[in-house]
Amino acid sequence: MKFSRSMVLVSNDPDSVRLGAQEVYRRFGEKLLELGLSEEVTLAQITDIGRHDALPLVIVYPEATAYGPVTVKDVDRIVEEHLYKGRIAEELLAPVKELSGRIGWLKARKGASPMEKKIVTRRVGRIDPENIEDYIAEDGYQALAKALHMERAEIHALLEKSGLQGRGGAGFPTGMKWRFVASTKSPKKYVVCNADESEPGTFKDRIILEGDPHSILEAMAIAAYCVGADEGYIYVRGEYQLAQRRLERAIVQAREWGLLGKNILDTNFCFDVHVHSGAGAYVCGEETALLESIEGKRGEPRARPPYPTTHGLWGKPTLINNVETLANVPPIVLNGAEWYRSFGTPSSPGTKCYTILGNVNFRGLIEVPMGITLREIINIYGQGMKNGAPFKMAQTGGSSGSIIPASLQDTPMDFESFRRAGVSLGSGALLICDESNCVLDLAITLMKFFQFESCGKCTPCRVGTERALRMLTAISRGEGKLEDLDTLAAIAQEMEYASNCGLGQTAGVPIRDTLKYFRAEIEAHIRLGVCPAGVCEMTPAVERV
Repeated sequence: MKFSRSMVLVSNDPDSVRLGAQEVYRRFGEKLLELGLSEEVTLAQITDIGRHDALPLVIVYPEATAYGPVTVKDVDRIVEEHLYKGRIAEELLAPVKELSGRIGWLKARKGASPMEKKIVTRRVGRIDPENIEDYIAEDGYQALAKALHMERAEIHALLEKSGLQGRGGAGFPTGMKWRFVASTKSPKKYVVCNADESEPGTFKDRIILEGDPHSILEAMAIAAYCVGADEGYIYVRGEYQLAQRRLERAIVQAREWGLLGKNILDTNFCFDVHVHSGAGAYVCGEETALLESIEGKRGEPRARPPYPTTHGLWGKPTLINNVETLANVPPIVLNGAEWYRSFGTPSSPGTKCYTILGNVNFRGLIEVPMGITLREIINIYGQGMKNGAPFKMAQTGGSSGSIIPASLQDTPMDFESFRRAGVSLGSGALLICDESNCVLDLAITLMKFFQFESCGKCTPCRVGTERALRMLTAISRGEGKLEDLDTLAAIAQEMEYASNCGLGQTAGVPIRDTLKYFRAEIEAHIRLGVCPAGVCEMTPAVERV
């Protein structure tokens, strides 16, 4: 089993190459092989590092130590001292300076580590989630107390300056959404926490709810004060029984301590929260279907406009945020926008929670700065591919995310970079696949999920998912035709443009990405009647005749 305990990145932007980066890179490979470290240390190149004063620049993980400018003769010293003996080569360190570009989430300072960048999960595992005193001892409810002595417009400006974007997948600016709700004129408003985490492979919200439930209550109270609401709902996935129990206990404790209910912290601000169990349907994660479910109706998306910010729960202005989004709010209020922007990238500040699954040596939850790359997640946090197998693709963000090929594994994982690359970040589930996985089989699995979970309200989604699944299945059996691929592309586009909600609009993403990045593999099923990965059970040609 290959275990990558360290990773070395060598800058290869044009200036670095001109100054000898390729020779430095080659010498690293030779020296690691010479000392028997090539199986333990991953060597890679990266462009657009955002600084030009210490090139070529070499960064060593997990310590996140930056060396530069590095010459060929410096390589032996770095490998022997840092990677072999475990001591930083102090005399070769690059000047301390903030990085930007593709790895802008990293600070070039001695001892910095991606592991340190925890915001929303910083208390998980450190406190008793059923004891409010533990939460208060870890700065709990201080942000609420601070917010209640701030002007509402001041909080809006703080959130907008922080650059916080929705962590549910869409990445909509949080401060802007809060300002929309605050600007509506209504004597009754609601705050809703979307905790209906139904994306396959995603469990980050459950970890936050179970490990730090008071953080969500505090965030909702701040939001309610900011937008002028007096009542809130937490819509929790029905299967999350422990999370529901801990939230309900936390609500009782917060009321007893005067942190929920009437005249919170001896002010005239009143706010209370209810826990609502989910209806068991994936579509209820869509915000308008969620509102329908809370109102006791069938969980089907509403036509928009109007939007929930003006016509939400029971027709009243409603602020809806995801669990992870809300968990970022108290730290921002407490520490300020500049502190928050010190994490992540300029366009996507802060951290992101990911759940790692699939063909890696470590699977579980991580919280890392926005802008980290898939290669870094696999080699540092996933501890390398299982059995040293080559990385083939990753499915991001649960069923509604993108299928990303190996060629994009050095793309920074932030909203802007992924958008430019034509892929989406999604909710944060990372299914890592090696070459033993068939992309067609993955697309069929995802389409089965969408077809089953479609509420059936709109024709593009109801019919499109069924037709696409039937055609993909036929191709997997060796019964497809090349013209089917054009039909599948058309179906995916029609679902995206004409479906009523996000479920149908993203149902075609697996088809789109499969045809864009893995068309040759799909065509092999049709032209040759074989599955390159050996997964699909193809019907022999003689039987098809």
